[in-house]
Amino acid sequence: MPPHCDSLDGPVVRAAQRALEAENPGLVLPFVPKSGEQEVLEAFRKVVQARQTNATCREVADRYFFETVVRIHRAGEGAPFTGLKPSGLDVGPVIPVAEKAIESGDRAPLENLLVGAIREDLARRFEHLGHLRGGAHRDVEGARAYVQAMLGVQVWAHGLYQASRAAGHGPGHAHD
Repeated sequence: MPPHCDSLDGPVVRAAQRALEAENPGLVLPFVPKSGEQEVLEAFRKVVQARQTNATCREVADRYFFETVVRIHRAGEGAPFTGLKPSGLDVGPVIPVAEKAIESGDRAPLENLLVGAIREDLARRFEHLGHLRGGAHRDVEGARAYVQAMLGVQVWAHGLYQASRAAGHGPGHAHD
């Protein structure tokens, strides 16, 4: 997945913007691990002061705060910080639908998207298996192609199942 939390329109920067607008660092602290909380609070205090100077200082201070919060957030994920990404990046079809589902509390659009994608892929894979099944009894090459596709379905299905049971976002999150 693209590092959505690294983007200027991602959830971490949006939370940092809300925190600055409300002058309430508590609005961004849930996005950083406890170990990074003090650094965020120190940066927040400095940024709030700098924002009062002029528009240029405000812009630079905001950028510094966004980078600080995203860097600490990424460290909490065990991922490197490679800078803020621009707004409007293509994060694929799932992230926007997931965000709307979470916001509205209606999981149906996300469920339909995910189940539909799996259903389509499963149908494609089985159609391919059916095509290869006929050649599996003719020669070794045909049998080999069928076995590769058959094992591919099994590995794909296992991977989906494992993903559905995987830990949540970030370290230390267990599947309930």
